[in-house]
Amino acid sequence: MVLRLSISDPDFDAAFDALVNARREADADVSADVRAIIQDVRDHGDEAVARLTGKFDQHDLEQTGWRVDKAESEAALEGLEASLRVALELAALRIRDYHDGQLPDNRDYMDDAGVRIGARWGAVERAGIYIPGGRAAYPSSVLMNAIPAKVAGVEHIIMVTPAPGGYINPLVLAAAELAGVDEIWRIGGAQAVAALAYGTEKIKPVDVITGPGNAWVAEAKRQVFGVVGIDMVAGPSEIVVVADGKNDPDWIAADLLSQAEHDPTSQSILFTDDAKFAEQVSVKVGEQLGVLATSETATTSWNDNGAIIIVDRLDQAVPLVDRLAAEHLELAVDDPDALFRKIRHAGSVFLGRHTPEAVGDYVAGPNHVLPTGRRARFSSGLSVTDFMKRTSFIHCDEQALHNIGPAAVALAETEGLPAHAASVQKRLDRI
Repeated sequence: MVLRLSISDPDFDAAFDALVNARREADADVSADVRAIIQDVRDHGDEAVARLTGKFDQHDLEQTGWRVDKAESEAALEGLEASLRVALELAALRIRDYHDGQLPDNRDYMDDAGVRIGARWGAVERAGIYIPGGRAAYPSSVLMNAIPAKVAGVEHIIMVTPAPGGYINPLVLAAAELAGVDEIWRIGGAQAVAALAYGTEKIKPVDVITGPGNAWVAEAKRQVFGVVGIDMVAGPSEIVVVADGKNDPDWIAADLLSQAEHDPTSQSILFTDDAKFAEQVSVKVGEQLGVLATSETATTSWNDNGAIIIVDRLDQAVPLVDRLAAEHLELAVDDPDALFRKIRHAGSVFLGRHTPEAVGDYVAGPNHVLPTGRRARFSSGLSVTDFMKRTSFIHCDEQALHNIGPAAVALAETEGLPAHAASVQKRLDRI
C-alpha cells in the first residue's frame, strides 16, 4: 500500500525522514562481484568478456558477432516506419539544438600585471556510452548520450549495450546511426564497463563513460572512475509532483506511473494541498495500473516506494522537495515559476500543467540522464562539458614575471620548496 503522510501528523518529521533516507538500490552488495569482474577483464581481456557475456546474456559473441556492422545500423534507420523516423529525427534535432548552447567559451586575456592567462576547452578523444538493453529498448538514451558527445567534438563514440540472445532492438541501432555512433558492441554489464575503461584486444579504451545501467553497471562505473571519467553513478528513477486540486487527477496519476513503470525500485511522490484531490489521484493510479502493460513493475514500485503527502499550503512542500532532491520535479500549479524560484535541488524541473516529465524523456531537448538518489544536491544532468576538459594557460614576458614573480618566490620559500623558488628567482635575477 502506498505511503500516505500529512504534514499535520504528529510523527510526520520522523516518517518523512525515513522516506528521504530509504535505500532503494539493489539489496545485494554487488561491489565485490563487480571488482572480480573488472579484474577478470583486466587479466583475460576478450576471453573474459566473451565468457561473461555467454553467462549473463546467453549468446556466443563469436557466433552472434562482437560488433554490429555499419550496414546493420544503416538498414535499421532506413527500415523505420515513417512516423517513427520523423519522431526520432525531431528528438535528435531538439536535443542537438539544446546542447549546442552548452558549448563553453575559451578565455584569453591580459590582466593588469601584464600576464596573459586563459583557458582552452577541448573534447576527449574517445567516449563510451552505455545503453541499457534489459527491460526495454531505449533509443532516447542513445540520442541523449551520443549527441552531446558529438556536439562536444568527440572524435570517436563507442556504444555498448546488452544483447540478450545476441539481439539488439533495431530502434536502438537506428538511433545510434542517426546520432553518429562510430562503434556498437554487443556487450553489457560490468564487463562492458571494464572493457571500455581498460581496453581489450578488440576494444580500445575510452576516456569517458556515460549512460545509465543496473546496479552492477553503476558500481562498475564507480570503480573505474579515475581511470576514466564518468557522468554520474545513477540509481533508480524518481519523480516528485507538486500539484494543486485544479489538475486533472488522471493526468497526475499517469505522471506518477511514468516513473514507476521503469523499475520496481523507482519512486513516485505526490505533494498536494488538497486531500480530496489526493484521493482522486490514488483512485486513478489504481485504475491505470489495471490496464498498463507494465503493471507488474509499476504496481510494485508504487506500493513499495510511492508516497502521497498532504501539506496545508504548497509552499510548505518546497523544503521537503529540496530534501528529496529528486531526479524529476513537476510543478503543476498556477504559477510554477514562483515555486521554481524557491527550489534549490532537482535534476530537471517541469513547469506547469501541460509539461509532463515524459516530454523531457524524449523531445524537449534538455538531457534526461539526471542525478538520482538525492545527488541533485551536488550534481547536474549529463551535458556537453562531460565530454570536454579545460586546459588553462599562462604566458609571462619579462615585465609580467617582474610584477608577480617575487610573490611566488616568497610563497615557495614559506612552503619549504626551494627549487620552486629558484626556478622563478633565477629568471628574476637575469631580468
